[in-house]
Amino acid sequence: MRVLLPAAIIMLLIFGPGIWVRRVMSRYSAPVDRYSGTGAELARHLLDANGLKDVAVEATDRGDHYDPASRTVRLGESNFNDCSLTAIAVAAHEVGHAIQDKQSYGPLRWRTRLVRVIEPGQRFAAVLLMASPFVSIFTRTPVTGIATFISGFLIMGLGAVVHLITLPTEINASFGHALPVLREQNILMEGDEPHAHRLLAAAAATYAAVSLMSLLNIARWLILLRR
Repeated sequence: MRVLLPAAIIMLLIFGPGIWVRRVMSRYSAPVDRYSGTGAELARHLLDANGLKDVAVEATDRGDHYDPASRTVRLGESNFNDCSLTAIAVAAHEVGHAIQDKQSYGPLRWRTRLVRVIEPGQRFAAVLLMASPFVSIFTRTPVTGIATFISGFLIMGLGAVVHLITLPTEINASFGHALPVLREQNILMEGDEPHAHRLLAAAAATYAAVSLMSLLNIARWLILLRR
């Protein structure tokens, strides 16, 4: 019992945010025709209204996001094509990032730089973790293998930290930009604002969920290496 309870709490902390995000997104994904325009159409409208006519809107299979390098708002197929409240809120959230970019919002710029380094680094970290036992064998110096393992562990852990520290950027995109523009443009139907608020909170929490899943991945590596 002493072991099970802490384990259950840890699993709840790791999986809970992701489950909550998916549940909220799914809940407001129907009906798909609640609004007269799609998420893509709303994104285009909000971008134009904020002087961002040069920012493109595209469908993607890699998750909803704003790409500062190409200045593109990318939405998953359902949010791109559907007219649900989820599609509207997610589109507004990603437009919020485009507005941050226009305003040279510091935390967004730092996140963009860090992610460019971290993404390839995560793959390299996995290689280092797998190679560490063999490095010790071939070099016949356990210290070298330990150093290789620690390097991989730190790089992988840094990725989780980066996702977590970008949470304020996500909150600002949702509540500093997305919700205000939805109000200004009178987009939301009567009674939908509290639900949109919940959806925008879920959109902001996505990076926290990803960060916690990264920590689980690190724990998995530790367990495998102990065996």
